[in-house]
Amino acid sequence: MEMEAKVLVGTYVRNPLVLAHGKGCKLYDPEGLEYLDCTSGIAVNALGHGDPDWVRAVTEQANLLTHVSNVYYSIPQVELAKRLVACSFADRVLFTNSGTEANEAAIKFARKFQRVIHPDEKHPATGFIAFTNSFHGRTMGLLL
Repeated sequence: MEMEAKVLVGTYVRNPLVLAHGKGCKLYDPEGLEYLDCTSGIAVNALGHGDPDWVRAVTEQANLLTHVSNVYYSIPQVELAKRLVACSFADRVLFTNSGTEANEAAIKFARKFQRVIHPDEKHPATGFIAFTNSFHGRTMGLLL
């Protein structure tokens, strides 16, 4: 923990706990003390830890491609998009690298939508409601 202050930018108030590994919904410190994972990667990663099916699927995909820029076509990306469209209200999806980017995109889509459906209004409704003291991202649009 002491080394962290020397090499990482302090962005969070951390709990004085070092986590070494996890299994399912359980986390373990270096001494083997068990904790229940109630944060799920700050609510963006509710996959559990060490699930063999997930590890196998990620390994299979990583052996083919680990990351492809959105300037190229990717069959797995299209297949996932089809599955998401089939089980949601959306006709199309946008993949982003983070929740911050997803929130920024949602703001842009909502503002564009208001301007499209109210083309004659000089100032269409483009305000937003957000939770106080909650995390929405680190970009300027989400910090304001």
